[in-house]
Amino acid sequence: MDFISKQFSEAKSVLDKFSTKENFELIQKAGDILSQALMNGNKIISCGNGGSMSDAMHFAEELSGRYRGDRKALAAIAISDSGHLTCVGNDYGYDQIFSRFVDGLGKEGDVLLAISTSGNSANIINAITSAKNVGIKVIGLTGKDGGKIAGLCDVEIRAPYSEFADRVQEIHIKVIHSLIGYIESQVC
Repeated sequence: MDFISKQFSEAKSVLDKFSTKENFELIQKAGDILSQALMNGNKIISCGNGGSMSDAMHFAEELSGRYRGDRKALAAIAISDSGHLTCVGNDYGYDQIFSRFVDGLGKEGDVLLAISTSGNSANIINAITSAKNVGIKVIGLTGKDGGKIAGLCDVEIRAPYSEFADRVQEIHIKVIHSLIGYIESQVC
């Protein structure tokens, strides 16, 4: 039981460190950018690797599907199609799997939600570069020291340093749920 109790104590400690006025303001700023894009008829594209891909998919499906109540579908898509990922990975390399999607479907006024627990994933950095090249704003969810993507985002929301990625992902999913709820309150 000590092991289980320790997991919850660690998670609470990280959440307590994250729960600052500054971070709440960053989440609201990101929510305003995302909401405005949707109200302007644009879309949100999300991406991440591994567990962060699952978070990117969860974010998009809650917006295009349903979160807490019935409402219109919102334009959000995660870069997660296995055909696309394996085709681009095979033909161009894994570092291009997200940027090729942004190049093909991203338009000025859209928003990219880029999720990387390290902030150093090459395919995320390339997606951000592609997004910036066409006028897409970037919201970054990071961890550790923010990595290379920290300075590339319009808004970077960073989980407190943790030795393990799962603690960062726990903050990311709370941020994602907060963003979805905020977007619904603004757009619907």
